[in-house]
Amino acid sequence: MTTSTVFTWAIANLERETADGFVFTAHYTVEAKDDTYSAGAYGSIGFERPENLIPFADLTEATVVGWVKEALGDEKVANVESALQGQLDEQRHP
Repeated sequence: MTTSTVFTWAIANLERETADGFVFTAHYTVEAKDDTYSAGAYGSIGFERPENLIPFADLTEATVVGWVKEALGDEKVANVESALQGQLDEQRHP
């Protein structure tokens, strides 16, 4: 039986400057789940101030997850997901 792993990236917390809403740090979670097992990771990443700020009230989780993935880069995103897949594989076949 083949199981498909779903990776869910989410934002746990944002740190921002209250004066203008600039988000300087995002704390994120990544959950890997298949039909039986799950594994998770937590991290944080800082951001440089952009030229054009999106008002804090207008930020969506999808937008910030996109920033996180962009800041991490494709290789690091793949490494995080691969490590979580390894944890699922270890649970399935200890």
